Amino acid sequence: MKTFAIIGLGKFGYHIAESLVQQKGMNIIAVDNDEHKVQEISEHIQNAFVLDSTNPKALEEAGISNLDTVIVSIGENIEASILTVMALKDLGNKHIIAKAITPTHGEILAKIGAFKVVYPEKVAAKKLVKNLIGDITVDTIDVSNHIKVIKLIATEKIIGKTLHQIEEENPKIKAMAHKFNGDWNIFDSHKEIQKGDMLAFYGDKIDMDTFFEMIF
Repeated sequence: MKTFAIIGLGKFGYHIAESLVQQKGMNIIAVDNDEHKVQEISEHIQNAFVLDSTNPKALEEAGISNLDTVIVSIGENIEASILTVMALKDLGNKHIIAKAITPTHGEILAKIGAFKVVYPEKVAAKKLVKNLIGDITVDTIDVSNHIKVIKLIATEKIIGKTLHQIEEENPKIKAMAHKFNGDWNIFDSHKEIQKGDMLAFYGDKIDMDTFFEMIF
């Protein structure tokens, strides 16, 4: 049985804990320094503890060592978030997923050992915009802290071009696949892009953001 731990029971952490409880074959540990939040989650999770997550001994006593996955969902207290990830790393936890407030915060978390850094507020905002504006036909996937994939329906600025031309104009962007006539294909670099075609590109996040702004 896999064991997951959630540290920080704000809105994000609480919803993750609730969702994990509904999955079968999982043991869940929930932690926060706020007694009220722990009491609230204890209605769903048996192993819920009030403790200081920056204290390695307290984490170890709660069973949060050498686990498969630990999710750090600490809110605005950046220092506590960083110290918690450091403590978890020292306790041999394999995959640490950490919530970040700012890009700098996220970079620090990644450097000290977080396997994945997430920005829930940013993701929620993007999803809301996509739902509000019906003609947005693009999806982005953060593969890692540095690599991003963009999947989009061809815009006016790239219709009529070939993938070879796009890569020549944007040498740091790589084409992955091209969907036309209803099927995804390993791209033909000399095939002209038509209206309604779907394309997938990947590259460094900064380069992909620049590319995104250029083609829309």
